[in-house]
Amino acid sequence: MASSSPLVTGERLVVFLFTARVAVAAPAHLAAPLALLAAAALAVELAVDRSASAPSSPLRRFRTRPGASSGILLGATTLPCVMLARLIQLLRILPTDPNGPQEFAYLEMQYWAVSISCLSVLASFLWHLRQSANNGVSKTLKYGSLIVVLYVVTLLFFLLKTDGGLLMAKNGYLLVHGVAAVILMKHILEKFPSCSSFGEALLVSSGLALYFGDMLAHTLSKIEFSASSEALIHTPRTRSEIATVIQGILLGIFLLPLLCKCSLQVWVYFKTLGKQRTQAVEKHAEKRIGSVVFYVSLLVVLLMLVPSWTHLVQGLEVHPFVWVLNYMFTNSHERLALCAYWICVIFVSVKKFYSISKRSKTERILLRKYYHLVAVLIFSPAVIFQPAFLDLAFGAAFAVFLILEMIRVWEVYPLGHTVHQFMNAFTDHRDSEILIISHFSLLLGCALPKWMSSGFNDRPLAPFAGILSLGIGDTMASMIGYKYGVLRWSKTGKKTIEGTAAGITSVLAACSILVSLLASSGYILSQHWVSLSVAVTLSLLLEAYTTQLDNAFIPLVFYSLLCIN
Repeated sequence: MASSSPLVTGERLVVFLFTARVAVAAPAHLAAPLALLAAAALAVELAVDRSASAPSSPLRRFRTRPGASSGILLGATTLPCVMLARLIQLLRILPTDPNGPQEFAYLEMQYWAVSISCLSVLASFLWHLRQSANNGVSKTLKYGSLIVVLYVVTLLFFLLKTDGGLLMAKNGYLLVHGVAAVILMKHILEKFPSCSSFGEALLVSSGLALYFGDMLAHTLSKIEFSASSEALIHTPRTRSEIATVIQGILLGIFLLPLLCKCSLQVWVYFKTLGKQRTQAVEKHAEKRIGSVVFYVSLLVVLLMLVPSWTHLVQGLEVHPFVWVLNYMFTNSHERLALCAYWICVIFVSVKKFYSISKRSKTERILLRKYYHLVAVLIFSPAVIFQPAFLDLAFGAAFAVFLILEMIRVWEVYPLGHTVHQFMNAFTDHRDSEILIISHFSLLLGCALPKWMSSGFNDRPLAPFAGILSLGIGDTMASMIGYKYGVLRWSKTGKKTIEGTAAGITSVLAACSILVSLLASSGYILSQHWVSLSVAVTLSLLLEAYTTQLDNAFIPLVFYSLLCIN
């Protein structure tokens, strides 16, 4: 992190324009909290940046990713803007859709939940900084603390408009999100040092809190209450089976480390009661036992926990894996053909890029952008012809990536070393020995806009937000900028004006082609090209200025702007 930070930077200006664009399109009672959150995030970011070089700074114990700014403003505003943009989109159907009011109310609660998560993390930063004796930070801390208090007053005003009997329940629901986000943020920064900036960790922690909060809400809504009781959280009844299957599998995999840890602690306890062995034998046995515990825990999660949860929430009578097989092979020649196409593209590209990376004759930045082009080849046909099946495929791929990363990090026998060697050939400067995040960020960057577009979506380009911004815009900006760029956006940065212009032009050209393809496929389009140009320009300017993980932020920013067009 930089030792000092001016008030206005390129990244902050773009984030301000992005946030203002979303807030202007939103109702006043939802836009005002977003403005307060952005102001608090700016105050905290200034305080963190100015205290970074102080030896007494309490935040120095968190080792962030080298070369990245704190990114707190971007990290704190991105997800609230996404949820607010989705709310603006749902407002357009409220008068005509009978399920619209219930979906809007639940999404509004999610908007408040993710905003409280971000605000709680900002408050934790303020609490840590108050321990610093750096006088240059004190004025910023006062402004940040005042804005946080104003936000809490605004939240209480919103909650007081709800039913009095449910006020404590909603307060508790939101408070759980805030506490969970702070705990996750601290865990990410401490367990994975040098893997993320503050802003990236904030985005991940608030996103995980929101995702697990959604699981909790759907679980509670299905639990049987007495006839006189009322559900604490009303969840919409339009949830698809595919979304439930994906969420159930990911829930099981996220709980896998906890189950493994508990099982290993039980084994260690009983081992100490037994006969002690030599150190060499003990180390070998621990590695084998740890691997056995991992595979057994994985089977327990996938065969018992996941089907139990999906049956409770969605009422699935068969195992989720059986449901997936039935879905793939029932009246679906297109899905099987698409799977064959994916296998061919992935096999050819991985084999080719693996050999190129081992020779190290190609620049890493260009090799990384080739993966983005492969993502376009893989995902674009599916978004047009099999969008629901692509949701399922994204979930399956993400689950496989999570399991493989656990095997690699924990060195699970016998695959751990092999997976590490293979994945290490595809890393870049943003990856570390502890955690490899490049493939996660690219997959989620393409998947999240598609997942969030499930259900009502009157902007057909929104599901393509990740594919367009990463696969085409980011790729062309990097390649043209690397080969032909001369004029740089800043003295310290590497991004060029020529590259950004190429990215903007390529995305607009791709959008014009997509609009024609979607129109020929029967979609009723309502696309405003001026608003689209603004969305593309702001997204590519963010790519030019930010030092954060662009694969994580740019698709979400672009998706938000497409939703309100």
